[in-house]
Amino acid sequence: MSPSPPTAGPTSPEVIEIERALARITYLSTSVRRHERLMALAGVPLDRAAVALLRQVADSEPLRPGELAGRLDVEASHVTRQVQQLEKSGYVTRVADPGNRRALRVRLTPGGQQAIDRIREAGAVGMRLALADWPPDHIRQLATLFQRMAEVFRTHALDEKQGRGERPPDAAG
Repeated sequence: MSPSPPTAGPTSPEVIEIERALARITYLSTSVRRHERLMALAGVPLDRAAVALLRQVADSEPLRPGELAGRLDVEASHVTRQVQQLEKSGYVTRVADPGNRRALRVRLTPGGQQAIDRIREAGAVGMRLALADWPPDHIRQLATLFQRMAEVFRTHALDEKQGRGERPPDAAG
């Protein structure tokens, strides 16, 4: 039996609309067709899982595979397979962990950095075109609010994991 959602009181119409809009944006931005177009524009032949992993590695210090799995909220075995494929393709490399000689961390190669830069630029072009009619101050406000929302979501996800007795992504090995 699955747990019922928490009920802290009535949900405001604004929160319902935010949830609906976020669901639409997520669906549109993660569709297979959009991903294929983005990869074609970037000239990078990677699947969505590989791109998510590359983005995470690019946004952090070299991480252990367990840390990557925690941050991506996937099984460690999935990350291990993905890292092996990305390493064979020259996008990442595994380097020694300075704090534990037996452990390895995943780091972008120069080719991986070029790939993620091309992916981000292709995505930014699409975003720039979609928001072309927006005033700059609205774009700045949206960027600020999205960053704040992403941080709140990340904190909430960490709190949920700790509540279930799981280690937070930063502590996973």
